[in-house]
Amino acid sequence: MPSKIVFVLSSASKLFARSGVYSTNGSNSLISSSSTRKFSVTARNNMHFVQFQLKSGGPQHLGAQLEPNGDIFDISAVDSSIPNSLVECLATGDSVIEKTKRIIAARKSIVPLSDIKLLAPILKPNKIICIGFNYARHCAELNVPPPTEPVFFNKFASCIIGPYDDIKLPEMSKKVDWEVELAVVIGKRAKCVRQDQVAPYIFGYTVAQDISARDWLTGGANGGQFLIGKCMDTFCPLGPSVVVREDIGDVNNLYIKSTLNGELQQNGNTSEFICKIDFIVSYLSHIFTLLPGDLILTGTPSGVGLHKNPPRFLQHNDVLESEIEGIGKIRNRVV
Repeated sequence: MPSKIVFVLSSASKLFARSGVYSTNGSNSLISSSSTRKFSVTARNNMHFVQFQLKSGGPQHLGAQLEPNGDIFDISAVDSSIPNSLVECLATGDSVIEKTKRIIAARKSIVPLSDIKLLAPILKPNKIICIGFNYARHCAELNVPPPTEPVFFNKFASCIIGPYDDIKLPEMSKKVDWEVELAVVIGKRAKCVRQDQVAPYIFGYTVAQDISARDWLTGGANGGQFLIGKCMDTFCPLGPSVVVREDIGDVNNLYIKSTLNGELQQNGNTSEFICKIDFIVSYLSHIFTLLPGDLILTGTPSGVGLHKNPPRFLQHNDVLESEIEGIGKIRNRVV
């Protein structure tokens, strides 16, 4: 595996370069160096935006935590003028987001975590865009060369489930696999954004699982298109919260892992990104407009079930856990 990959500029890439889309790390190299830190997923005191319902019933609420597994600041209960959907809240602009932060700072209307059911922190986004082959070691396990340009596909909003909801195995697939991913949450409308100006357009980050039906992705199924194999119901567990961008130190150096029934399956670091996040957001913004609440799944590290020896796929009653340093953990049972 070469330590440096030169970005090959197609005619489209040259256009993006003139518009301010550069290589992923500021040079002509797409790949970043690997981290040598020891694996340690930490629980930092960050601002975590959540969506939830009271166990006693009622509508969806918008809330926040200051730490994983902490009690909830019920933003919706304090100010009914603030939308109870994070996507809608982001769409209303920076002033509403700042108002929510003031409510959190005032520590009003705290709800015990035990009294609520956490929902996915983003529901009904306009777009879910995914990037494939974006970790160097994942490309190696697939026995494919790292791409010289980003490879994109999409999932549907109907795939999204909450951080502790069940993954339902579809009848039409016998090879359902896991892919833990860092998801970017877009904070405001982005069109033709330069790579060095991306940061203000990112609201935050969350944990995602890009559940995949491998038998619909390989062997020429569906003409080789990813759509069906990626978009089946419950194929995008998400959560448990969105951590705001300012509270994540170096998003290109976060540990990321998944376990199945307590056994470690994936163990990587976002330092393996071939295309870094600022590059991805800028690149996409030159193709179509990114809207508040849009999700970008940034690829998965090595350790997927398809390339175990022997291959391993999700089975009924499995428990899949997905975790990213500084953001949190989701836990989904397979049914």
